[in-house]
Amino acid sequence: MPFDPSLGEPINLFSLVTYLPEPLGSFIDRLRCELVPGCNLRAHVTLLPPRPLVYPPDEAWAHIRSQLRNFKAFDVKLKEVEIFPRSTVVYVALGQGLDQMQALHGALNAEAAYLKEPFPYHPHITLAQQILEAQVPAVFELARYRWAVFPHERSFPVDRAVWVQCTRLNNWIDLDEYVLE
Repeated sequence: MPFDPSLGEPINLFSLVTYLPEPLGSFIDRLRCELVPGCNLRAHVTLLPPRPLVYPPDEAWAHIRSQLRNFKAFDVKLKEVEIFPRSTVVYVALGQGLDQMQALHGALNAEAAYLKEPFPYHPHITLAQQILEAQVPAVFELARYRWAVFPHERSFPVDRAVWVQCTRLNNWIDLDEYVLE
């Protein structure tokens, strides 16, 4: 992929995500911007949290693809808005599909893509992060209200994984995609 200077110079920080389909994706995008003005991340669930790589990115991507071949597409059902203990991250919890997400993560976080992660893997949809502790109650209540009135299906298929790279401007660039059968 050619370098786009408007996104910033790519750095050694990679992740694997699955983007949320419509209409869920645009709803979450709008909600995130309402809760944290200026948020420019596309709605997703992280399959492999951001990580610097010791090995070349192509080796990590090859490992990831080899593991993804062992998984079929599956559905995730979403639950309620929650807050991570000891943080200010407000998120939508996953219900059905949580075990499959954790198994997928366990297979992917190995070999050239391995990182000793600082927290146990807990897949979720982030709504707000990096907010002041004093803001959390109001952000949480607004997120809960908006989620309660969301009129569409609260589930989505995990049918693709997108390999992304961060830039110095904290933008994420899609590098490649793998479609789960």
